[in-house]
Amino acid sequence: MKGLLKRVSRVAAADDSASAAAAYRQLRRKAPSARVPQGHVPVCVGEEGGPVERFSVRAELLGSPAFVALLRRAAQEYGYGHPGALRIPCPVADFRRLLLRLSDDEPAGF
Repeated sequence: MKGLLKRVSRVAAADDSASAAAAYRQLRRKAPSARVPQGHVPVCVGEEGGPVERFSVRAELLGSPAFVALLRRAAQEYGYGHPGALRIPCPVADFRRLLLRLSDDEPAGF
């Protein structure tokens, strides 16, 4: 009986991992926009009650003084335990301008 229970639990575990892997593959196929390129961080930007837009931001931009100020504001509003993508309470248009300014400030070698 114990052997049968072990065998059944192994089969169930294999089924769970196989179905989880299949579900993950299906999710990746259905939502290619959900992928984040290597070296980037997913960021959701928008003010409370307004439209929220998702960006993929290069990780090295997170250390810029302007971005650090946004991160502090996000920490004050949402705390440090917010699950999922980084959420920044900022108007989308202002965030776009910040990204343009930061990309213009980069050295030509990048």
